[in-house]
Amino acid sequence: MKKVSTCNYVYAVEKSFVADPKEPVRDSIFKQYERVLVESLITSFGLDFLVRDRVGGDVDTIHNVRQIGKNPDMVYKNKANERAYENRGEYSSTEYHSDPRYKEINRKVSEQKKAGTLRDAYTGEKIARNGKTDLDHVKSAKEIHDDPGRVLAGLKGTDLANSEENLKPTNPHTNRTKKAKSMSEFLDQRGDEYTDEQKKRMLEMDANARRSIDAKINIAYYTSPRFAKDLSLAAGTVGLQMGVRQALGFVFAEMWFAVKDEFQFDDGGSFDLGEFLGKLGRGIQRGFENAKRKFPALFEKFLSGTVGGALASLTTTLCNIFFTTAKNAVRLIRQAWASIVEACKVLFINPQSYPFGERMRAAAKILATGASVVVGVLVNEAVSKIVTLPVVGEVVPAFCGAFVSGIMSCTMLTFFGQERAGQQTGGLSE
Repeated sequence: MKKVSTCNYVYAVEKSFVADPKEPVRDSIFKQYERVLVESLITSFGLDFLVRDRVGGDVDTIHNVRQIGKNPDMVYKNKANERAYENRGEYSSTEYHSDPRYKEINRKVSEQKKAGTLRDAYTGEKIARNGKTDLDHVKSAKEIHDDPGRVLAGLKGTDLANSEENLKPTNPHTNRTKKAKSMSEFLDQRGDEYTDEQKKRMLEMDANARRSIDAKINIAYYTSPRFAKDLSLAAGTVGLQMGVRQALGFVFAEMWFAVKDEFQFDDGGSFDLGEFLGKLGRGIQRGFENAKRKFPALFEKFLSGTVGGALASLTTTLCNIFFTTAKNAVRLIRQAWASIVEACKVLFINPQSYPFGERMRAAAKILATGASVVVGVLVNEAVSKIVTLPVVGEVVPAFCGAFVSGIMSCTMLTFFGQERAGQQTGGLSE
């Protein structure tokens, strides 16, 4: 299902909101509900195209490319990496078995056999001087050749396959029945031919070989300029998308409320198309002018969104080195960073010159409203399993999540505002 993002609730409410002690709490709440509802609609139906969360994030990782073909939602993020894998060439047994390292290790094995010191690496049994032996790739050469992680790292298959950790002497029967199977697949089929101790030994040898190969692949790829470039590009792109998305949401909300004000005192007379269009045009223009006058706030939203988006992209990539993140997980990371960036700005930069107590209160508001995103994501997920209507079925779950998170955010802000108003009123009466 196409993902439709919720709006950023941390910024969808007025940070300076304090409920009027002379106004009913319900009225204060619903004034804030209206703004969040409007921004939720704008985000869900109008601005979703600006940010597209993908399964596995926006940067190829070793873990994720190995899921391609197994996970139907997993694809290459960089088309150049996909082309490199498609052009890896066919596996050639001759290429791997004629490699100088393969021949050198085979020579050492022959010397040990002549000396009477050679043992079967898998069974532990001693091999006679006149016995037959094969040199087996613990992790098969074909598996290494076709490994998307190996291709992504830009390493030669012969370099990884023909290492001492991956080449072990064994009897011809084991080597030729194992062929290109993994050790676990081989033992599932023919494990009854070996003792429990031998099977344990074989699995340990397989784990050690894979660990050694994966370490080489990880170091080669994650320290490469190519990965650094993709990481930086993804962070910058997501950051700009988030910044633009938040800034546009702010502008469109200003336009909406300006248009609403134009029609608020309509006398209810006969409909006049010219007058209607005139009010609509004046409202949009006034909303745009309002946004321009609030440029510092607009730029602040853009900057906070950019920083939060970039940090979210970096965090998502880090997570995908170890496990694959789902779309909702990516969105949750993005929303969490938005809250953290804004809270840190209030606590440490303090652009509004708040005293310490007010800084703590403001940070608490931001983190509390940010926590409501978790509930919104859960609602989104639950509704998406119920709503199956075409077209609207894609946006209804996101809007429900946005609305629930907005309601929770406004309620908590009203609580903080009423508490502060009560303290101020109490201070005046003393």
